[in-house]
Amino acid sequence: MLKKLVSLCAIAGLFPVSALAQNEESTRYDRALAAGYKAQFICSGLWNGGKTLADIKADELTGIYDRIAAIVPALVEEVDESERQVSVRFADDAPPRVAIWNGKSGCTAMPIGYDDLKRGAPAVQREFFDDRPWPMGDREAEAKNTARIPGFEGIANRAFQSEIYGGKTSAVLIIKNGRIQAEQYKPGHGMHTAQRTWSVAKSLAGTLIGHSVQQEMVDINAPVLIPEWQKSGDPRAALTIDHLMRMSSGLVSDTAGNRTDPLYMGGASVTERATSWPLLYEPGSRFRYANNDTLLAVHAARAQHVERKNRLGNYMPEEHDFDPFAFFQKLGMTRTYAETDWQDNFILSSQVWTTARDLGRLGMLYLDNGMWNGERLLPDYWRTLVSSPSGPQPAGRDFGYGATFWLMNQSEAIPPDAFAAFGNRGQYLVIIPSLDLVIVRRGYDTSENRFDIGAFSKDIVAALES
Repeated sequence: MLKKLVSLCAIAGLFPVSALAQNEESTRYDRALAAGYKAQFICSGLWNGGKTLADIKADELTGIYDRIAAIVPALVEEVDESERQVSVRFADDAPPRVAIWNGKSGCTAMPIGYDDLKRGAPAVQREFFDDRPWPMGDREAEAKNTARIPGFEGIANRAFQSEIYGGKTSAVLIIKNGRIQAEQYKPGHGMHTAQRTWSVAKSLAGTLIGHSVQQEMVDINAPVLIPEWQKSGDPRAALTIDHLMRMSSGLVSDTAGNRTDPLYMGGASVTERATSWPLLYEPGSRFRYANNDTLLAVHAARAQHVERKNRLGNYMPEEHDFDPFAFFQKLGMTRTYAETDWQDNFILSSQVWTTARDLGRLGMLYLDNGMWNGERLLPDYWRTLVSSPSGPQPAGRDFGYGATFWLMNQSEAIPPDAFAAFGNRGQYLVIIPSLDLVIVRRGYDTSENRFDIGAFSKDIVAALES
């Protein structure tokens, strides 16, 4: 009816025809975004997450961006189990949006208009360590009865009661002294169910960069080597990875800092989008939370890897590549998938899928100050670096910011050394070194019903201290 009315108005000369065309184009683009979003989440949920299609539609495809929320349910998906790909059509005169899975990096969203032949998924390249002892595997992970801390189970139970902490909880994991004290999941989920991390991926990105620093492949204080910025006179070339990790780049973009719709839903690439924004403020002078800063930090780190390997030639072993998959396998995070765009750039601002236990392992790496199985994976100063507010701080927030991690040093009744990874829809990893404590909470929250991670963490700390 609305489209017919607009058409009549255009004929009557009330609207210019160009406005009508623009409205039609905008509607078509939103449908293309919605189709890409649906294909990506079904693909990742099925084969990264091990979830049912019904659960994906109930959890992942509800409570989403207003821009596409009403469109997604009306689009029909086609799931090809043999080829491990999902197609969702958005227009009769265009190819469907396609997401393709592989066993190493998960699902890749192909660009709008992609119409290639079907291709089989590469052989799965990952090994699961389920039968190994914790924390590399899942055996003997839970604390014995005599080591159980009273109150933790009850607090974990209450996390699933929305009226207490808010939100829609899917998983809770509490680790103390290296053992699981409490672990609970919503129906249909278990210890091997992976969910999208959303912005918890930024902290994973910071960890991977730290590993590169430990390997002497990356200098976070050197001017970035982003290829697109190397032409003489480009002021962005003076930025450092440290600026980008602290959300203080001074760059601007045309959307809110935590929205990158063309990349997350449109099949655009990191190099097309993240590198294109101009410098608006002096680097290091302002805090602006932005996906682009994390994407650029990873892009710059990979560029340093390439430059160093080119300089040293064959003397550099393959294990010194920027390889999230190899790093996660080293930690026993065998069900963690760091996804890429179709040009093989990592989308480490949001697009990682992982389990509660794998996040727990990441937290334990920081509790051990970067040591794992007797090997130093992060510099001995890295935990201090990521958890220190040495850059400009967010205004009007309950939490400070370090370098890819949020700070809980302003939170009542929580030790000041607590720091955390936060992600959209209620993804939380809280690390408190002074208490040898890791808290993981996963969810499917909405903007109207958020989980109170501060109150939840405070109650856990109180139970421990009592």
